[in-house]
Amino acid sequence: MAVLRLSLAQGNPVVGDLAANTATVLRMARQAAEQDAQIVAFGEMFLTGYPVEDLALRASFQQASLIALEGLASALADAGLGELVCIVGYLQPGADDQRPRNAAAVLTGGRVVGRYAKHHLPNYGVFDEARYFTPGDTPVMLHTGQARIALAICEDLWQDGGPVAWAGERDAALLIVINASPYERNKDDVRLALCQRRSQEAGCSLAYVNIIGGQDELVFDGDSLIVDESGHLLARAEQFEEVVLTIDLMLPDSTPTDRDIVVHLPEPKGLPAPTLPATIRLDDAAEVYRALTMGLADYVRKNGFTSVLLGLSGGIDSALVAALACDAVGSDRVFAVAMPSRYSSAHSLADAEDLAQRTGLHFRTVAIDPMVRAYEDAVTLTGLAAENLQARVRGTLLMGISNQEGQLVLTTGNKSELAVGYSTLYGDSAGGFAPIKDVPKTLVWELARWRNAQAPSGLGPIPPNSITKPPSAELRPDQLDTDSLPDYDALDRMLEAYVGRDRSADELIAMGFDSELVTKVLRLTDLAEYKRRQYPPGTKISLRAFGRDRRLPITNRWRETPGP
Repeated sequence: MAVLRLSLAQGNPVVGDLAANTATVLRMARQAAEQDAQIVAFGEMFLTGYPVEDLALRASFQQASLIALEGLASALADAGLGELVCIVGYLQPGADDQRPRNAAAVLTGGRVVGRYAKHHLPNYGVFDEARYFTPGDTPVMLHTGQARIALAICEDLWQDGGPVAWAGERDAALLIVINASPYERNKDDVRLALCQRRSQEAGCSLAYVNIIGGQDELVFDGDSLIVDESGHLLARAEQFEEVVLTIDLMLPDSTPTDRDIVVHLPEPKGLPAPTLPATIRLDDAAEVYRALTMGLADYVRKNGFTSVLLGLSGGIDSALVAALACDAVGSDRVFAVAMPSRYSSAHSLADAEDLAQRTGLHFRTVAIDPMVRAYEDAVTLTGLAAENLQARVRGTLLMGISNQEGQLVLTTGNKSELAVGYSTLYGDSAGGFAPIKDVPKTLVWELARWRNAQAPSGLGPIPPNSITKPPSAELRPDQLDTDSLPDYDALDRMLEAYVGRDRSADELIAMGFDSELVTKVLRLTDLAEYKRRQYPPGTKISLRAFGRDRRLPITNRWRETPGP
């Protein structure tokens, strides 16, 4: 049996910043070497960031990736890390007018000694890899002189055949899979079960390394792990944390063949085996909250914003967004504006002020009545048009302050409202990022209660009254959300079935929903597509988020209605 000390480097790359990503690889490779690692593996396309979308089609970007890779190999050697075997994802330029490849490189001795191209290209949900990449069709096996190691990239693990089968056919002792696997609720359980099943199929240990960090609407949670050939979990990294996870693996010996790439491992320094602390798993609410804060924090940081701005109404949605923002970037960089109208209740302003005191964010009040009256003096608006005018004045005010002060405006609408069009274009939908865009209303309340329960002082950031009072847009006297919408519990269950699982009207009725209610909600959802197309990006946490996951035509006369 051979002993291999392996490190999984769970880092946070930035799309397009090849220099910074190279520096991250060097820094984390040094950490691995300090733990006496012999091989260190980084995530999918770590050198370029992921997903690069149409950047992949630019010849200049492809060449820059290749130059960066070769520079990284030299830089590792110059840093005294040349003996370490480093596996890192990058973009391999296409040959003979082909599309490029999503590839993994093996670096050691200051050189690129091996390259593997992703075999299975996902083309569903948020993935468009068939648009960008040419699939690989050749297995790559490393040999340490004692043990054989197979390589795979992300989707290669999720599909039958290909690299998993190759690992088994060629008696690999270890399958290293580099990944950029976006977060979704409960995906950690699915991911572990998949790794356990594939390790048993291949008959070898399996090391799964994932990236962390926010990238536009996606957030990556890490959750890197290692299982043995029987599927037993050996080690697992924390979610949403930069980690170098190092472990000693006992691997069966094998003889190199002429098809293997022989790599010479650094001699072990006799350091004791690393002690792996027990990984504390996050509960569901904590996991979602961490995903939302990381998605927001990285959107702010990676896009060069220094502060954020939001409208603080005293309601639950803006209260949760304010809490997320304070946790993500710090309350000293969060600016909030209360914008009361003639219909705003006294408790709304009091709740907004209460949250500001609880969190320490910057707070001001700007009454919108004079602005609304100026519009009313110029044009006659009644009913819904008059209600929406108030929302649009607020949106214009926030965008004006943002333009003046350079803050990123956070949109505070939730997924339930976005689904049925319960938002105003250029009003409450105005902004640059929507932190709870993929969070149903019922989950908004759950996260608010969870966040308050975490406060060590017992004084959570969200006023209890914002959680318990009936939700209202307060655009007319005594208005409640339930005047226009069904109970949110029923609405969210119906939307999860229709939006998340494509259930038909008849199937919804069979599930127990009222026929008239089904017809109304589905009609509202279908008609609101044009609004969703103009909504800001926001962190994806569900299996099917609006935007990248669910793409329907705006001009569309198909309507889901109950059968005869």
